[in-house]
Amino acid sequence: MDFKYVILGGGVSAGYAAREFVKQGVKPGELAIISKEAVAPYERPALSKAYLFPEAPARLPGFHVCVGSGGERLLPEWYSEKGIELILSTEIVKVDLASNTLTSAAGTTFKFDTLIVATGSAVIKLTDFGVQGAGSKNIFYLREIDDADELIEAIKAKKDGKAVIVGGGYIGLELAAVMKINNYNVTMVYPEPWCMPRLFTPEIAAFYEGYYANKGISIIKGTVAAGFEANANGEVTAVKLKDGRVLDADIVVVGVGARPLTTLLKGQVEEDKGGIKTDAFFKSSVPNVYAVGDVATFPMKMYNEIRRVEHVDHARKSAEQAVKVRFTFTLFLRSVDQQLLVV
Repeated sequence: MDFKYVILGGGVSAGYAAREFVKQGVKPGELAIISKEAVAPYERPALSKAYLFPEAPARLPGFHVCVGSGGERLLPEWYSEKGIELILSTEIVKVDLASNTLTSAAGTTFKFDTLIVATGSAVIKLTDFGVQGAGSKNIFYLREIDDADELIEAIKAKKDGKAVIVGGGYIGLELAAVMKINNYNVTMVYPEPWCMPRLFTPEIAAFYEGYYANKGISIIKGTVAAGFEANANGEVTAVKLKDGRVLDADIVVVGVGARPLTTLLKGQVEEDKGGIKTDAFFKSSVPNVYAVGDVATFPMKMYNEIRRVEHVDHARKSAEQAVKVRFTFTLFLRSVDQQLLVV
């Protein structure tokens, strides 16, 4: 299992990187994608939108990358046709940059010349903070397709029930809307003074909050979920708020942020602001290692500082940029070698 290039992670970035590798002329057998998910890279934003619709829901293979940017849909067979090794259902538990190796949970070792880290983020769970009852059944987090499938089953089982959405960011707003489409009584809870505070001005937020209210969605601001009540079967029945209120709930969806998955590279690459520090070309402090998507902390000219960005557009473009840079550098080295041979 020896490859010239390995992409660690099978999310949006992996798919767009693979497409760019093909554009740049990668040869069959040179590239591998290693993912713990069981399916080929897909457009993750679909999970909080059409995938949860009660009628004509989106399903794979309909939203494999790169349809999210208007490109060709890369079906699983596309990778084999291009000579790309798509290694699925494989969790990497150890990364050793000194020896250029990855080790899976099953003990398989993969060698690489160049590594592109596209591990993305893991959701922050309320169980991480010891919130009472946070491990109850029917409390959901949405990150992967398996999470969405579990939520769909609960929606069907608790038909026309009550849903509490914890969080006022992208996931909170989108899940509140889709649960309402599924004919649920929906309440949103978040601690900020308005929704999407990192992006929305108070005026923009007020427009959306008013729109949601007109659709029958209740919004409770300035407090958090402090605990959960469950029935004898361990299923959530209520959300206890810090301000003392108690909300009945058949389903709870939590969207309170995510953490970049950088643990496997701790102490091996330079980090900053929670991510792997890179230059403008997404090269890390280790010459043959690149970081793209959620895990990359990179210089942003418009802010004159380095930042980490969690957004699908960044996942796509950073992956493409890293691959272009790697191939340009390789071609440069080949050119130098040829010139030295001539001399």
